[in-house]
Amino acid sequence: MKKAVLLFGMLLMAAPANADLITKHSTSVQLTVDAAASQATRLGSSYSVSGSNVSATLGGLTAPVSATAAATMNSGTYTQTTAGSAFSFTETFNQGDAIPTGTAVSSGVAASLPAFGSVTTTSGGVAGSLAGTIDSAGTMALTAGGAGTSATGQFVSEITIR
Repeated sequence: MKKAVLLFGMLLMAAPANADLITKHSTSVQLTVDAAASQATRLGSSYSVSGSNVSATLGGLTAPVSATAAATMNSGTYTQTTAGSAFSFTETFNQGDAIPTGTAVSSGVAASLPAFGSVTTTSGGVAGSLAGTIDSAGTMALTAGGAGTSATGQFVSEITIR
């Protein structure tokens, strides 16, 4: 038995060692806190009128007085065509959004949100105790934060034999 082990050991020593062993290790931690956001859409003015047995001097929209103002309504004059007969009449006006003053942005923060006809606002995240570490052994420690946060840790080990 000793001779077989000795012979095997001699064969291993005689074999050339041409292989390269390459190892790569990388680690990363990504901590994210969502930002607050607001999306506003300015709505325009609209006017419509319809009816039967009604004569009209039509009203309509009056052009805005400035680039930041909304159009206004110019009322029409309406009279019943045949007195005592049935009639129908509908007039609709929706005043659009004017651009408010004082909405300047300073240092990336809006002083106030615009009060437009369609606004969607989302709250920002709260970091709270959000944290993450990875040591050289690949041991991860990720601590959850508040709402609107995420923590991602990654350890990659690659071994290549050539």
